[in-house]
Amino acid sequence: MDKKATPSYGNVWSVPVNVDDIPDSGLHMKIEATAEIRAAVAKLASVRDMPHLAASFDLSRQGAAVHITGQVDARVGQSCVVTLEPLETTVAEPVDVTFAPAAAIAPVPGDHERTLSEPEPPEPLVGGRVDLGALATEFAILGIDPYPRKPDAAFAAPKAGDGPPKPFAALAALKKPPASGPA
Repeated sequence: MDKKATPSYGNVWSVPVNVDDIPDSGLHMKIEATAEIRAAVAKLASVRDMPHLAASFDLSRQGAAVHITGQVDARVGQSCVVTLEPLETTVAEPVDVTFAPAAAIAPVPGDHERTLSEPEPPEPLVGGRVDLGALATEFAILGIDPYPRKPDAAFAAPKAGDGPPKPFAALAALKKPPASGPA
């Protein structure tokens, strides 16, 4: 099933899927953001532009829970952190998330920190629906490189002593005692 989505007021990109609409055999969905949605996501992510944003998801029911796997793909217009020149980066972010009704999610004790060997707890399923647009937006933004750099860009630190004169150098010279000379 392919869907083109339009923005909603609650989310930048909303593509809701009712859990009851997911067949026992699973559901494959491809979604692609419109130019208007891509502009809104780019603004939300604080990047110059986003010429492409799409996702492919496989949804499967596991009792009352929904397991979603897939990938979010995007092209992102950014600026090199070294040269400040424009560049385009790509995002290919894998998705593997489970949603479950809030009542089915076991509370985590107050001081318990999850270890790497523990599975990620499910996300709460709200209103019997999952929002694939919101999920794609989240993973696209998480996949954006916060420090993009052109492949040939190299940062050269300034050499010590180079640069403008220090503003208080003249005051430091006045503090020095005068040279002793003939009296």
